[in-house]
Amino acid sequence: MAEHEHPSDLAALRAEYGDAGLDEVGAGPDPWALWQRWFDDAATAGLHEPNAMVVATVDPDGTPSARTVLLKGVGPDGFRFFTNTASRKGSALAHSAACALLFPWHPLERQVRVEGTATRLPVGDVQAYWATRPRGSQLGAWASPQSEVVLGRDELELRYREAEERFAGQDVPVPPEWGGYRVAPQRFEFWQGRRGRLHDRLRYTADGTSWTLERLAP
Repeated sequence: MAEHEHPSDLAALRAEYGDAGLDEVGAGPDPWALWQRWFDDAATAGLHEPNAMVVATVDPDGTPSARTVLLKGVGPDGFRFFTNTASRKGSALAHSAACALLFPWHPLERQVRVEGTATRLPVGDVQAYWATRPRGSQLGAWASPQSEVVLGRDELELRYREAEERFAGQDVPVPPEWGGYRVAPQRFEFWQGRRGRLHDRLRYTADGTSWTLERLAP
C-alpha cells in the first residue's frame, strides 16, 4: 500500500441522518434546560460515558489544542471538570480563559458546542471532589506529571509504586498542582442531524440575564 493510501475512500463515507428534528418551540428559551434534557437522553440511551466532553484551548503561541475530559459537575454557574493545572490545558487556560466544549453524542445524531470562559474552582470544591475519587486514581495523579515527557511506561509504574509507598496507611492528599475549572458559557449551539444534510443548528447567545436564540444554516 502506498504511503498515505487508505483502505477505504474517506470521501465516500457518509450516513443519512433521521427525522428527529429540533425546532425553536421545542427547544425552548433556556439552553440549560435543553442541555439537561439532551444529557438525560444520552444517559438513558446507554451511551458510553455520556459526560465525556472535548475541551479546546489556545496555547500562548496561538496553537489550538483539544482533548477529551469527563464532566464532573454542572449547574447555573457552568460546567466543571478537574485536571492537573500544570498540564498543557492548564497552562493554556492560565494564559487565556477563553475555551470551548463539545459534547459528541453521535449515536443520537446530536452534538452540543459551548463557548465560554474558565475560572479555577475554590480549594474546598477541589478537595470535596478529590475525596470521591478512587484511591488508585488519586495515586495516579501523584504519579503522572501530566503533559510532560517521560522516558517510558516503566517510569510511570515506578512513580506509581513510589506514591503507594509514600502514602501507605493514610489518606492520599490533593497534589499541589491538581485542581478544577468552571466553564461559564457565553454561547450554546445544539446540533441535530437531519436528512439531506439540512441539519438543525440552534444557537443561544447570552444577553444579560436572558438568551438570544437564532437558527444557523447547516
